[in-house]
Amino acid sequence: MFGTLLNVAGILLGGLAGLIRKTPLPIAVESWAKLFLGALAVFYGLRLTVLSFGGSFGHILKQVVILTLSLFAGRLLGRMLRLQQFSNRLGQMARERISAAGSKPSRLSDGFKTCTALYCAAPLGIVGSVVDGLSGYFYPLAIKGVVEGLGTLGLVKIFGWGATLSAVAVLAFQGTISLICGRFIGPFLHAHDLLWAVQAVAGMLVFTVALVILQIKRIELADYLPSLLAAPLISAIWR
Repeated sequence: MFGTLLNVAGILLGGLAGLIRKTPLPIAVESWAKLFLGALAVFYGLRLTVLSFGGSFGHILKQVVILTLSLFAGRLLGRMLRLQQFSNRLGQMARERISAAGSKPSRLSDGFKTCTALYCAAPLGIVGSVVDGLSGYFYPLAIKGVVEGLGTLGLVKIFGWGATLSAVAVLAFQGTISLICGRFIGPFLHAHDLLWAVQAVAGMLVFTVALVILQIKRIELADYLPSLLAAPLISAIWR
């Protein structure tokens, strides 16, 4: 759960800084922060995928094919389940609450609900919690913590402490995923040599987050989440 704890710390520090700081961050600082976070997502995403591969050239080629099939199958399933549409609805609800809060006094619960919807529905949170639980690879959640810390810095000026309280929901949600993966799913995947497949897909999903952060390409990340389930299944069938 180390990654989740870093994520929670980012939200709390961002909220505290937002309450202390009276002026917003300069645009230049925000631009450099976005560029830096995007570069980190590229590096740690591809690093996780590369570290997951191993063996002879032929075996690595087979792993790449499984990775590609897993992403394709996962996106197909995600579109059938309309995961991205659900994520978009949560985002729209959060934007409406933020707009409404700008025109009337906001309640503590408004900030908690809005930020919880934004932070817990983020695909990076699910992917990061899975790999953090499976192998202790906490870097994706560390990146998410910085992103959400910057977000809380601004939202706390609208919602007050309510935005910071969303850290409790993030701790419960992501921590539960990591604990389940570490206690039950991880040992099973490791025993059947399927752990690499989940990590390879997770690395590519973290990499695609960078494309969104840097505004290079708009990707329906939520639709790709089922790839985490498809990867070990396809690997097992192929074997």
